[in-house]
Amino acid sequence: MQPDHHEIELTVNGTRYRRTVESRLLLSDFLRHELGLAGTHVGCEHGVCGACTILLDGDPVRSCLMLAVQANGHALATVEGLAPASGELHPVQQAMHAHHGLQCGYCTPGILMTMTAYLNEHPSPSEDEVREALSGNLCRCTGYQNIVDAMMDAAARMREEAP
Repeated sequence: MQPDHHEIELTVNGTRYRRTVESRLLLSDFLRHELGLAGTHVGCEHGVCGACTILLDGDPVRSCLMLAVQANGHALATVEGLAPASGELHPVQQAMHAHHGLQCGYCTPGILMTMTAYLNEHPSPSEDEVREALSGNLCRCTGYQNIVDAMMDAAARMREEAP
């Protein structure tokens, strides 16, 4: 193995992967180019826009700010793994669809992952709390109101599905 390469092992959407990666490979590039998970979008490449947000051990992180080697030993979730294997959409996806919460869709995967983590920890948010949670995800198309409406609906859907 070359000195600037490292072997990593991680779980992404429930599947275990072992790869040799360059030391400087960004996690977003690893997901997109090594694993073919193109749902993780790269927007600003500075961690500002939120398009690249994934879940690392259940917490939202900007994959454009992490190196793939930093994810070694961790469990990641991307938008491709959000819907259950049964083929049904996750409540945040259902709500975004029902409330027309997207237009171009570029920001959508990051918003879905951010809000999934947020709603898991805050099942009954106020509209202001949803807006605050969304503040790290930039959307140039929607004006956010439909996204906020969708997330309020998603919270209700997730509470109904909770055991």
